[in-house]
Amino acid sequence: MRHVIALDVGGTGMKAALAGREGELLYQARRPTGREQGPDAVVAGILDFAAELRAYGTEHFGTPASAAGVAVPGIVDEARGLAAYAANLGWRDVPLRDLLAERLGVPVALGHDVRTGGLAEGRVGAGRGADRFLFVALGTGIAGAIGVDGLVEAGAHGFAGEIGHIVVRPGGSECPCGQRGCLERFASAAAVSEAWATASGDPGADAADCAKAVDSGDPKAQAVWQEAVDALADGLVTALTLLDPRVLIIGGGLAEAGETLFTPLREAIRRRITFQKQPSIVPAALGDTAGCLGAGLLAWDLLDQTDRSEVTT
Repeated sequence: MRHVIALDVGGTGMKAALAGREGELLYQARRPTGREQGPDAVVAGILDFAAELRAYGTEHFGTPASAAGVAVPGIVDEARGLAAYAANLGWRDVPLRDLLAERLGVPVALGHDVRTGGLAEGRVGAGRGADRFLFVALGTGIAGAIGVDGLVEAGAHGFAGEIGHIVVRPGGSECPCGQRGCLERFASAAAVSEAWATASGDPGADAADCAKAVDSGDPKAQAVWQEAVDALADGLVTALTLLDPRVLIIGGGLAEAGETLFTPLREAIRRRITFQKQPSIVPAALGDTAGCLGAGLLAWDLLDQTDRSEVTT
């Protein structure tokens, strides 16, 4: 059975799969990233994990994987196959694509984790069938993926989709990126957790607790939540004005609040738009399998490109 290796590398754990041609996950596995052992150990762990997946495919499906796709966090130079920088993993300029290709003996595609997850959501998830989509992940930070005709735009330097660093509150809270007032300082899951911990007086409270308090009618929680929704709407309307997507897909931890988030967000965006067309605003559909599915799609796309080039030559 022809298949590819799909790897989704996170700050604390790795999710992996052997993926079929239609995106089906034929085998899944997980293991810790091992970042506490240092960046070299993380890279070695990725290579070993990929080799184990190759061996599993050979044993159970009668043939080794035809290609591999890997999604990693941080700054990614997809054209050169470099994992350029990831604060959580401590690496810089790791030639991960070439290291994996040498270890596996097959072509390898390297992608940014959010863009890769967005690719899966746009092609086989909540945005299936849409020619233009914007995927936004509301997690510890906020990042996005710009989808056009089934592909995700990386940008000239690999930074396309960094919607979390749109300034929505000029002169506001300082962001680690060096700016002040960035969207993710007000509307990420981490920002809502911080604001609600302060407002509630409970240092252990998080965004999920805030959402529950909103549902129960707590006015302090409603104020914190509405501030985040307003900031998010401001940032998203800027993105909608620039990109004009047909579907806006919202994922990440904050989206788990469901209609507690989506109902006021749709209304806030509706109030802000003038000439723009409001897209369908929908929750992400694939959960934590999005990264693996997207990595698999990257691998199949790479094989398709290779097949086409062989035909033309």
